[in-house]
Amino acid sequence: MSEQGWREFLAADGVDDWVVLHGGATAVFKVRSIGDAARLAAAVVELDAFDGSEAWLTIVEASLTVRLTRGPIRLEPRHVELARAISGVASAHGAVADRASVQEVQLAIASKTDGLDVGFWRAVLGYAPLGDDAGFDPLGHGSTFWMQELDEAKALRHAMHVDVSVSRDHAEGRVAAALAAGGRIVWESEEHWTLADRAGNKVDITAWPDGGSKAPAEPA
Repeated sequence: MSEQGWREFLAADGVDDWVVLHGGATAVFKVRSIGDAARLAAAVVELDAFDGSEAWLTIVEASLTVRLTRGPIRLEPRHVELARAISGVASAHGAVADRASVQEVQLAIASKTDGLDVGFWRAVLGYAPLGDDAGFDPLGHGSTFWMQELDEAKALRHAMHVDVSVSRDHAEGRVAAALAAGGRIVWESEEHWTLADRAGNKVDITAWPDGGSKAPAEPA
């Protein structure tokens, strides 16, 4: 598995409902009621292309969120067909895709190499493994976390910040809202912004990988 999977997904036709986050390809479908969301979820799991091996379905009030994988590098050609099929079922049920609501919030736990302790964080949070350096809530309620290795030349021994992955067409709007709420930009690139609140607490807003570029080398 590699970045080829998510690049091919982004380039495919018929997947406009979907956003490729750092947590995988995701879509949010708005319906009229929680009952309609439940019926849409039932129709999705009945699709021939849906095997349920890694997909996540979450119902909150009048919306259904579908995640096809728990990471972008796990996307395969079959997920394109599955995404198209799910969008077709959603349309037939009168659901409307809402790209602005799609996001993945992640806790980044940074340390020097000798301080990386992914096992501790999985244990204390009750999380399942996600690759070699991350974990996720097996119930799908909580944010993911990942271990960020710091440059040995940096003086800082450890740090945490929040990552917010959103669609490429809504990233700048999210940044603007944060600035209007009193935040400030401390670092930025084409599709990635590091912001801070008045106390200096940092958060990254990124359109990766939905923007299609490589993950930026961000400061810790």
